[in-house]
Amino acid sequence: MDRRVFIFGATLGLLAIAADPALSASDGGPLSRRGTYEGGRYTIEVPAGWNGGLVLYAHGFRGTPVSPLALHLLDHGYALATSSYRDEGYRVDWFVDDMRTLLELFIREVRRPRWTIIHGQSMGGHVAIASLELHPGLYQGALIECGVIDGVGLADFYVAARAAAEYLSGINLFEATDREMLVRRVNQQWLPLMGTPPAYTERGRRFDSVLKYLMGGDLPLRLQGMPPYYIRYVSPDAGPDTRELLRAASTVHVRYRIDPGLGVDENELNAKVRRIVPLADARSRRLNPAFAELTGRITVPVLAIHETGDGRVPWSLQQAYRRRTLAAGTGHLLVQRAVRWPGHCAFDGEVREQAFDDLVAWIERGVKPDGDDVLSADMATLGLRWTPILHPDDSAARRAIPTR
Repeated sequence: MDRRVFIFGATLGLLAIAADPALSASDGGPLSRRGTYEGGRYTIEVPAGWNGGLVLYAHGFRGTPVSPLALHLLDHGYALATSSYRDEGYRVDWFVDDMRTLLELFIREVRRPRWTIIHGQSMGGHVAIASLELHPGLYQGALIECGVIDGVGLADFYVAARAAAEYLSGINLFEATDREMLVRRVNQQWLPLMGTPPAYTERGRRFDSVLKYLMGGDLPLRLQGMPPYYIRYVSPDAGPDTRELLRAASTVHVRYRIDPGLGVDENELNAKVRRIVPLADARSRRLNPAFAELTGRITVPVLAIHETGDGRVPWSLQQAYRRRTLAAGTGHLLVQRAVRWPGHCAFDGEVREQAFDDLVAWIERGVKPDGDDVLSADMATLGLRWTPILHPDDSAARRAIPTR
């Protein structure tokens, strides 16, 4: 995250105390408001000479409502509204409503904007894309950053990885009396048997091959981005705050793949691996639409940026949602950009700001921005255009080094 955002967040409280009463935005002066509402704590910032554009920031899981775009927005005349949400868990169903209420609050406190973009980061990407599908016309665009763009597909990924880890190791990773027992089982039995990236055992190489396909393929810097999250694939950080997401997880539709020559038959793997079936109402579009499978039926421009080496929210979610939009006939409304980097939400500020500016040009002037073909089998050049500095471990960086 851009260092300026931390400075902005650290001084926000001081500004609220020290500043003189703000002028009304309708008078052309700045406006700064913060308080509580049905959705938790909120902040509204309107710059002097506001241009009428508004960004609602939907933060990530267990995150904070400090927008990484804050200074860029205010410096360029856009208003910003953020929310802490009513809860700290993964309750996207609640948070979609919290963002709607925040928009209504902004309209009451300031006035109706010319357009509103919802900017979702990580879990906030799930909030953003679900908002577009469930409430068409409410927002005029979305910027989704390292986001859970395929919604409940994130839960599917984690349980699919865990089921594969169980099958390939022969160690039961689902039926433990409590989390402490599972953690001991993983640390004392599973890890010594499988190894960790990149120091795998033979069994571990099999698991990594399956994991590679679950994450989206042979992606640049995938291995470098996995270590901080590797243990979560087999021993998820699950608690009451993730229960609603995980109860909707399913692997019924997952077709596992594995590279040849590793001693595992792919058809046998798919026939014998544990299958996870969601609870009857968990993915119901009628009863629990925010945790149902997404449809791809968007009506406004969406620009998504995502790291290729994101070990927490895998790149495969971008591929899955692209397929949904193609099936729904809305692929022309989705532009996706890869950034060749390991980590989760580790973007350079300029990458994020360029994406936002390009999205605004698309909304205001109809200038559709360029993106990447996320379904291409050739990933050698994926994201090169949007990566300002290549990682030292990137194969593209090594190719760029002149030889003597």
